[in-house]
Amino acid sequence: MRKTNYFIEGLQGAGKSTFVQKLSEHLSDYQVFHEGDYSPVELAWCAYVTEEQYQRVLSEYPSIEEEIKEKTVAEEDKRIICYTQILTDIPGFHKNLEKYEIYNGNLDRESFEKVIFERFKRWNGEGQIFECSIFQNIIENQMLYFMMRDDEIMDFYRELKDVLDGKPYKIIYLNVDDVPGAIDVIRKERSDDQGNELWFPMMVRYLEESPLGKARALMGLEGLLAHLEERKALELRIIGEVLGENAVVLRAKE
Repeated sequence: MRKTNYFIEGLQGAGKSTFVQKLSEHLSDYQVFHEGDYSPVELAWCAYVTEEQYQRVLSEYPSIEEEIKEKTVAEEDKRIICYTQILTDIPGFHKNLEKYEIYNGNLDRESFEKVIFERFKRWNGEGQIFECSIFQNIIENQMLYFMMRDDEIMDFYRELKDVLDGKPYKIIYLNVDDVPGAIDVIRKERSDDQGNELWFPMMVRYLEESPLGKARALMGLEGLLAHLEERKALELRIIGEVLGENAVVLRAKE
């Protein structure tokens, strides 16, 4: 019997990282994939490039060529560069590699969905734990950049469920009751030693500069909370109407 794979999901501040850590300690023989790792299904914080683009990146950064190679995996006719794991003070390196991600509207909708479906089809793992690989990054891109309607996103997940049919997996969704409170905590946790916020300004800028953010004038804390509440409602609806038998909803932090 194949081991079940676990996808840990929930809003920012739900405690996903802590839950993944505790679950991996309990299931010590399981393989864990965090955001930014090379994952068989998820591409968050990774550049997804052709061979030609890969060679161009190597030629642009000869001083860290070996580091780039060490953090690159060949997959079919593509190269996946885990660029956020490369420590360098070269100006613009991470920003330049970010444009090769599949998110942030870098791909059109058809190409984006094709990449996701094909990678999930090829995936045949067992005994694996994934941090936010089903909802967060995918839905953010669909909502903020493609401005897809809820019913269109629901249809996407119906197709994804068909792709996953027969694969041993369970989604554990950490449901945040108090979204403003969770964001307040994460703002404090993700600040530097001087108390300067690092995560919050980045999230607000990401929202405000997105097509949906501009269209709806979503700004500051109020805009972020409105967006997260809407996303949470959609994710819970997807679980309830599409992925129900493969998912369990738990209260975050408990």
